[in-house]
Amino acid sequence: MNYWLFKSEPGEFSIDDLASRPRKTEHWDGVRNYQARNFMRDKMRKHDLGFFYHSSCAEPAIVGIVRVTKEAYPDHTAFDPGDKHFDDKSDPTSPRWFMVDVQLVQKLDVPITLQTLKSFNNRALRDFALLKRGNRLSIMPVTKSQWDFILGL
Repeated sequence: MNYWLFKSEPGEFSIDDLASRPRKTEHWDGVRNYQARNFMRDKMRKHDLGFFYHSSCAEPAIVGIVRVTKEAYPDHTAFDPGDKHFDDKSDPTSPRWFMVDVQLVQKLDVPITLQTLKSFNNRALRDFALLKRGNRLSIMPVTKSQWDFILGL
């Protein structure tokens, strides 16, 4: 089992948006960073767990837990000129961008804020990718020990 952090701006797609979808499941589309794409395409597996993280908002925080329900497949939004994630260099016969499907496992009663996570930066979470300066990836790995520590907060 692998563990992940999925970042989304709540104004674009929030945990409540996921909760309102049929079966609380949705594809995680629009990833346009090669490293994040590679994590999804090459490393994510069905049943992996992830934190759902609200970013670029008043109080960035982990707000829930999701499960990968479908492994990587071509991101159809890259082929749609009417979609904001359209990529005119992406070719359906040789896709550049991929997505996975995620399902809401649970919404946290109390979000775990970025500020809270930063307070542990020099101890249990010192290598946590989210806390690294300049890390803007929308998908990032979480180690088992980091996962367990964060769930214990």
